Amino acid sequence: MKKNYTLLIISLFCLKLSAFASFPDNLKLSLPACNPDSTKIFAPVNYNTYSLKLTTTLIQEDGIKLSSPLNNQDSLKLLAAVLQQDIIRLSSPVNTVSFKLALSILPVDSTKLPVPENNTDNFNGLSSIIQLDSLKSLMYLSAIQRDSLKEQIRHNYQLNVARLLRFTDIDSLKQQVKLTANDTLKALIYTRIAAIYTNYDTISAKKKQLTYQNEAINYTILALQRYAAYNDTAGLRLSFDNLAKVYLAQKKYSQAKWFILQSNTLSRAKSDMPNIIASLLTLSLVKIDIKDYSLAMRDLNEAMQISITTHSQKAELEILRNYALLYHKLKNYPKEAMVLKKRESLEDSIRKDEEAKLVAQNILQKKKLDSLQNKKKVYSSNLRKLYKNNSSKKTVTL
Repeated sequence: MKKNYTLLIISLFCLKLSAFASFPDNLKLSLPACNPDSTKIFAPVNYNTYSLKLTTTLIQEDGIKLSSPLNNQDSLKLLAAVLQQDIIRLSSPVNTVSFKLALSILPVDSTKLPVPENNTDNFNGLSSIIQLDSLKSLMYLSAIQRDSLKEQIRHNYQLNVARLLRFTDIDSLKQQVKLTANDTLKALIYTRIAAIYTNYDTISAKKKQLTYQNEAINYTILALQRYAAYNDTAGLRLSFDNLAKVYLAQKKYSQAKWFILQSNTLSRAKSDMPNIIASLLTLSLVKIDIKDYSLAMRDLNEAMQISITTHSQKAELEILRNYALLYHKLKNYPKEAMVLKKRESLEDSIRKDEEAKLVAQNILQKKKLDSLQNKKKVYSSNLRKLYKNNSSKKTVTL
């Protein structure tokens, strides 16, 4: 017990020394006397080297003198009183003047301290960046999904088109119309049926030929309505061309001219040069039949200029044919013969070019095959050499 009390009292003095270090000007030793010599420490102690030595000496002396037995009850009361007093003093706020003095003692230039940043602005900026990146990610994912959906729709449409193109008889196509709910596919089926009916020129019977022409018109108009609902310009143009062809065969020139002008307008809006030429050729035929030769010549001249600019030799062949027909109607037979001769020469030139391209393509294909065969030979030779080397090594090892 004596040792425990002695260690407790020594701990108490150490606690008071730490209080002196924190508040040197305000704290005083107020420990009640435990023996006659301990009354020396009730005087205020100045925080200097001499007082520190004096305090150390007194602690040593008291440590020796406190080794004598004490009343257990009194020592406990003394310890509680001192601890309570120290806790009250240590929990009191620090003097502002002392705090300023401590700051002035610190070897730091306060003017160089960093200025506190505005945490709210930084947080708002970071939040805005995160939200912007999140929105960009969502837009990117939406674009990917949209493109994927478009690709899937296009793929499905192509599969349906390929399936429908396998039907070549009218009855099967009409049955497919009843089974199909998609308007775009219905338009395609109607166009397919109309195309079969436009082969009326292969029929010798006039009555049946007229029936085919009327059916071609009816189904083309059905397709035209679906194309117009979806603003399918390619489908519209094709329908206008088919209607103009049939009405021209029926010698209904007003209708034929109106529909071919619609096709020409759509082709010009798309800068579709081949279809511009095709519509001009049909328009020239209409004008030749109604004996509007000057306007027919103007259309043919424009078509020829476009074909030369676009290097469309096959289109030029058709244009020269219409020129010959126009000169025949004008009874200008020398020019007709000259145009027909030019057409034959151009046709021979096109045929020779196609034959030369075919020969060049065959030569290139043969070179590829020869190169592939040579590579196979080299590869086989290398394999044989490698096998022989491995076999010789195994023999030496054995």
